[in-house]
Amino acid sequence: MSGKLYVVGTPIGNLGDFSPRAAETLEKVDFIAAEDTRVTLKLLNHFGIKKEMVSYYEHNKRERGEIIAARILAGESCAIVTDAGMPAISDPGEDLVKLCHEQGIKVESVPGPTAFATALAVSGADTGRFTFEGFLSVSKKSRREHLEELKGEKRTMVFYEAPHKLVNTLKDFYSAFGERNITLVRELTKIHEEIFRTTLSGALERYENETPKGEFVLILEGKKGEEKAVSFEEAVKMAKALVEKGMSVNAAAKEIASETGIKKNEIYKALL
Repeated sequence: MSGKLYVVGTPIGNLGDFSPRAAETLEKVDFIAAEDTRVTLKLLNHFGIKKEMVSYYEHNKRERGEIIAARILAGESCAIVTDAGMPAISDPGEDLVKLCHEQGIKVESVPGPTAFATALAVSGADTGRFTFEGFLSVSKKSRREHLEELKGEKRTMVFYEAPHKLVNTLKDFYSAFGERNITLVRELTKIHEEIFRTTLSGALERYENETPKGEFVLILEGKKGEEKAVSFEEAVKMAKALVEKGMSVNAAAKEIASETGIKKNEIYKALL
């Protein structure tokens, strides 16, 4: 191993999720760039790994990034880890990865658990298309602008939120989007893991009366397509077309009623 940056995923709660390849990588690199060296030390101690660490976080990423890149260019190998999950996702590791690409340093992935993908998989929400929105800004103006941009978003939206900000974020969601389905996933892979499927008003009712605990992933339903109103005459025509194709009058009336919201009995009578 030389002259390379390894982007190493670490467990988001359960240490049993740390892969053998990830442990082997941390054993073999020359040094580790860690978001919080104290958190990473616990992980290293658990797996009996002794390795030089340098801190790399939001407020020192510019200067420290240059130092790390210089060491890699000089032939050393480095693994970047975050406190939990995959580095560079809503994480300052993004800057180091970008810097390494700019300087021609090879970057290799050693994937591990990722909170937003794990939460989405267990949420029960539509997962075919989604948008990851990360953390909302603490600035009221930026939050409002961010949510304003998402008002017409039809894909499932995924956010991260800290417990002490949860209630305000739910209020902001309700203000921006009105009533929507939401799944709140907390303490992923830990003893108190919880998947709470509800509505925005239901989530507010609970957490205005109960102190939120643990880091949250919020899976918010996208905007539903506008239902086009269908007249009674159009509904009857649709049902007649189905009957002409061989469907029974009763079945045709039932199907068109479910599509249009017009009462089945009324469509049935018109068909007779």
